[in-house]
Amino acid sequence: MTSLWTPPADWRDITRIGQFLQLAEAGTGRTFANYDELWRWSVDEPDEFWASIWDHFNVRSDTGYDAVLADAAMPGACWFPGARINYARHLLDFRGVTAEDTAVIGVSQTRPQLDLTFAELIQQVARARNALAALGVRRGDRVVAYLPNIPETLVAFLATASLGAVWASCAPEFGARSVLERFRQLEPTVLLTVSGYVYGAKTVERRAEVEAIRAGLPSLWHTIEVEYGPERLSNTLSWTSLLDEAESGMDFEPVPFDHPLFVLFSSGTTGQPKAIVHSHGGILLEHLKNHALSWDLGPGDRLLWFSTTAWMMWNALVSALLLDASIVMIDGNPMHPGLDFQWRLAEETETTFLGASPGFLMATRKAGLQPAKEFDLSRVRQIGAAGSPLPAEGYEWVDEQFGPDVLLNVGSGGTDVCSGIVQGSPIQPVLAGEISGPSLGFDAQAWDDEGHPVVGELGELVITRPVPSMPIGFWGDKSGERYRSTYFDRWPGVWRHGDWIRFAESGSCVIAGRADATLNRGGVRLGTAEFYRVLEELPEVDDSLVVHLEDPQGGNGELLLFVVLAEGAEFDERTAARALREALSPRHVPDTVVAVRAIPRNRTGKKLELPVKRILQGRPLDEVASKDVLADADSLDAFVEYARSRGL
Repeated sequence: MTSLWTPPADWRDITRIGQFLQLAEAGTGRTFANYDELWRWSVDEPDEFWASIWDHFNVRSDTGYDAVLADAAMPGACWFPGARINYARHLLDFRGVTAEDTAVIGVSQTRPQLDLTFAELIQQVARARNALAALGVRRGDRVVAYLPNIPETLVAFLATASLGAVWASCAPEFGARSVLERFRQLEPTVLLTVSGYVYGAKTVERRAEVEAIRAGLPSLWHTIEVEYGPERLSNTLSWTSLLDEAESGMDFEPVPFDHPLFVLFSSGTTGQPKAIVHSHGGILLEHLKNHALSWDLGPGDRLLWFSTTAWMMWNALVSALLLDASIVMIDGNPMHPGLDFQWRLAEETETTFLGASPGFLMATRKAGLQPAKEFDLSRVRQIGAAGSPLPAEGYEWVDEQFGPDVLLNVGSGGTDVCSGIVQGSPIQPVLAGEISGPSLGFDAQAWDDEGHPVVGELGELVITRPVPSMPIGFWGDKSGERYRSTYFDRWPGVWRHGDWIRFAESGSCVIAGRADATLNRGGVRLGTAEFYRVLEELPEVDDSLVVHLEDPQGGNGELLLFVVLAEGAEFDERTAARALREALSPRHVPDTVVAVRAIPRNRTGKKLELPVKRILQGRPLDEVASKDVLADADSLDAFVEYARSRGL
């Protein structure tokens, strides 16, 4: 396996994780020769490790905590009981920058760029906090946002958090039905919204959706319009007027470590979206640890990672401010006016950490772009990739473009922990096609069907010990039954994440796809990502999706391959079969190949194998997935037609 990154000789002195390691050695009397030893300590001695994180980042509490981990049971682990903290207080406590340094760069296709200094951000949050308080928002109330990724959304979120109220957001490309499926669960008191936006060259009207959302939320006291785009809403409060009229004094409500901070929603492709509740303390500690020690962010850094407000990467983007780094917020079509838009923006904003989806990196590669030559990206130190597996060819392309001084940090985690479970850091080697290893604090393993750890073979991704950013529950799930059945149904006391993973002896790993989408062919489980790595290297294939329909009589079943062909290309099944057989095995050769217009993906870029499989098993489309969660609303239609052609 090709090695693409070797930690520099002076990593102890020049990286933030190296500096933390030295302080941890001084504080505990231990020695850590490398990342693996640091990780082992972080999972074997969670009390020492998380106390070190608390101390290293100067977490402020109005009271002392009684213990680090009072109860290690999963679910129900109790972290830092007795502490009284506030996430927003830490984010706005800028120490390594000046008041006039830029905190936020807001790039929009709806209006001119809007930037905020650190001083302006604090001032706007203070006014927004006081405006919400004047409207009656108190600790524990829910404030929801139908807003794009713009600075006003950040301000509203921090104002909500400062009050101890609970935040949740949906991107305005969601339709009213999908929004109500999420927000109704929370019974919110305040809705913030826009009337529309511009996506690329297209103006998107949202006034009808806003009215439907308001009508479907009887708990609302107030609707606030953030003035954005050419149209205005009726019978709403004005965000601009509220802030202009509000007091400018700032305060923070101290809350327990496990007090709800925000609610993230699952994709909703397999049922009602789960309302996943994250806490002030859990997110604070995890993002301080992750962003500093894995992403190496600090004062003077700038994070650019395209996200909508419906994806946990938005919450992760915002948290870069905890480390006094600045952020780039992008609203609009990230591919407009061309595939080079994000690379050009990274140059213009002097980005130091560029986050990207694997699909974007592979599309850039396939288009023959050379971003490091075409743009001045000399300030970029890390490129992050998450959302779906990145094939080895993607690793090698990044290395060819940026060379050995830029770290490619590929990770996998998700909404459930709002962070990476496995990923890299500046002091871990990077091998082509492999994630560097488990994140600090995460005792991540692969387990076989009998619940035994396995190395060198595929297994279920599990976490065997608690971490602070695990959800405190699902909103409305008072008994905890839905929460337990989601993560702990198979092995009580062990978190089952739902991914299919292979760990190497070195600790590096490969995500092979979702566990519920893996293929059981001839008694051997196959990961879908392995198919895509081979197929999408074929010049005639732009995209692909594979599903396996099991035989209820115990036979091999049917392996179906769906492909999106490159413009003007013809598909040779024999070429594809030979490539799969030689690269993988005869079991990977499909029985049936079907060309389709588009592969269905959710709005974070993940392929939707399971909804396709359910359609091909005869389930109606409206039971499988809402069109609002699809990146391409019509992308499942071809599969519905194909199922009908098979008599389903």
